[in-house]
Amino acid sequence: MKNFLGLVILGCILTSSVALAKPSLVVVFPQTNYQTSAEKIFFLGSAPLNGQVLINGKPITRSKAGHFSPSFPLQLGENLFTVRHFNQELQIKVTRLTTSPELPQGLAFAKDSLTPAVDIARLPGELVCFGAIAPLNASVSVKLANQTITLLPQPRQAQLPSNLAALTGQNQLSIQSSGGKYEGCTKLQQPNSLSLIYGNNIISGAVVRDSSQEVDLGQPQFKLTLNGKTITQPGSGKIQILSPTQLPVVEVTADAGVARTGASTDYSRLTPLPKGTRATVTGREGEWLRLDYGAWINSKETRILPGAIPPQTIIRSVGYRQLPTTTEIVFPLQVAVPVSLQQSEQAITLTLYNTTAQTDIIRLDDNPLISRLDWQQVAPGQVKYTLNLKKAQQWGYKLRYDGTTLVLSLRHPPKIGNTELKPLANFKIVLDPGHGGKESGASGPTGYLEKDVNLVISKLLRSELVKRGATVVMTREDDREVSLVERQAIINQEEPAIALSIHHNSLPDNGDAEKTKGFGAFWYHPQAHSLAIFLQTYVVKKLGKPSYGVFWDNLALTRPEAAPSVLLELGFMSNPDEFEQVVNPAEQKKMADAIAQGITEWVRSVR
Repeated sequence: MKNFLGLVILGCILTSSVALAKPSLVVVFPQTNYQTSAEKIFFLGSAPLNGQVLINGKPITRSKAGHFSPSFPLQLGENLFTVRHFNQELQIKVTRLTTSPELPQGLAFAKDSLTPAVDIARLPGELVCFGAIAPLNASVSVKLANQTITLLPQPRQAQLPSNLAALTGQNQLSIQSSGGKYEGCTKLQQPNSLSLIYGNNIISGAVVRDSSQEVDLGQPQFKLTLNGKTITQPGSGKIQILSPTQLPVVEVTADAGVARTGASTDYSRLTPLPKGTRATVTGREGEWLRLDYGAWINSKETRILPGAIPPQTIIRSVGYRQLPTTTEIVFPLQVAVPVSLQQSEQAITLTLYNTTAQTDIIRLDDNPLISRLDWQQVAPGQVKYTLNLKKAQQWGYKLRYDGTTLVLSLRHPPKIGNTELKPLANFKIVLDPGHGGKESGASGPTGYLEKDVNLVISKLLRSELVKRGATVVMTREDDREVSLVERQAIINQEEPAIALSIHHNSLPDNGDAEKTKGFGAFWYHPQAHSLAIFLQTYVVKKLGKPSYGVFWDNLALTRPEAAPSVLLELGFMSNPDEFEQVVNPAEQKKMADAIAQGITEWVRSVR
């Protein structure tokens, strides 16, 4: 799945049609002048079986076909590697970048170390914190309007591993010295006319905007004193205080606004906000808006509603509509408010924010999906509805606003043929061959690309599924680029019983490519967990393959909620031995048959 951008195949040019050919010395990864922050890196390549391959004079282990993927430690800065096979020699330079901030030399702040680095706006009474990286034993402060905030040296703290560390089993904490890191905070107080009050101090110079009553404190001025010398430097972002009585209201303009736990794409996703959702803005950070229920959204997915008051609604009746293939739960509201949805094994919980219940009666007859609907006002302005389900397996849902009415559509189980010859009759499956076109995906040691083998196996799998009676829709039939958004749209439009995305794996730079191999399954929504676990267990046992594991993962092709959606990593392109199975036509046929039969057995188990 790893995408080697700027792939350089050294030694000769290969195509997928000669995947099993024996070229001269080839190093597929890393390309020369490669940069990484990893402590080690693996070399992926191939050479004829005769003779040895040496890297920096040391012989390396190779597979029976001549492929290799040894790992080497990296020192900070430039690392030079010489790869040799007989008289053929390749020079590769890899630069290891530091993840620790570099302390400035002399009287200066470290480059781009002053925070906040963007404009921010907060409510009165909230903390605003400032940070800088400066030489040790310096005196650092910030002046905001006419208040001075002292920034103090910070003690050592734990450095969290990246999310990718879960893929290599190296997700341990490390302790990082924070020498040179200075931080301090202040609390923004309630605006008072054209002045701000900080404790007993009146801050002049703060600008109140007549239109919104926001108080503009301007840019913080950072001050550094060392050995009797002083410099000042303005911060990159302005600080503003929002007026609680004049908070802006926004409406979500995207079909599914991406709500997050914080103000960047580094933060985790929450339940997407349906188009039309309205919420009060209680904070800003660059282009990100904090909404009244706590989530953050990019301002590009919203529009401001001038003059709108903070959205609040009551809810009385809750209705339902039983359609041929879905049950719709209908929540009439005065205004489209933020919502969140959680699935558990036999329940769906929907929470409405900025909502107060006036509910006395709910009608719900015998339903193929729902055994009971419960509700509770769990907090002021927060109503929770719990749909208790008759069966553990859920088949997908959609959440939308029709005007100001929230509609939750739950899909009924598919009606499947019940014959030995056609056990998947009437069962629609979306197959997604990963990557394609310019998106080549991972590479094997010969240069054979993931996008090609994904398509080969997807077509074999389609044939096996069709034999069993399934209807199969492919996101691509040839080597062309299909965006992640387009792939998601196909799933949402087709509303299949299940969706499978077919991939082959590689590792982050510091992974052990020689040892890491196996079949892996990835899921996101609980409705897909059963399928992921079942296929992982079935294929590993059926084919005797190593198990890479089952992962909850926030991937574009696991996020569609319209159907149970699973991404499969069938094997590692970066493992020299497993690569031979990946490109072997007989093994490809076995893999396709095992997945198809695994789907069939899973369907029987959940009917």
